[in-house]
Amino acid sequence: MARRRYLIAYDIAHPRRLRITCKIMEGYGDRLQYSVFLCDLSAMELAQWERKIRPELDLAEDSIVVIDLGRPGAVAVRCIGVARQIPHGGPTIV
Repeated sequence: MARRRYLIAYDIAHPRRLRITCKIMEGYGDRLQYSVFLCDLSAMELAQWERKIRPELDLAEDSIVVIDLGRPGAVAVRCIGVARQIPHGGPTIV
């Protein structure tokens, strides 16, 4: 199953929901910024992530943005300022 690279950013209003969201995200990708993750996921993993994260959100207050960047490594990622360690691709084993 082919993996795709996703940039996922969130804005969670309540501290408890924020902690839960962060823990879920850490299981699916690599943190780039405080609430921004880079995730290499198959279609099944993306669906699994969404089934896990949706019940934890208050859809009237919280938001998550999911941006499909294509195949891992297909889009160049560059940093201005302090360099970030960008994963080269492949699954994250937790």
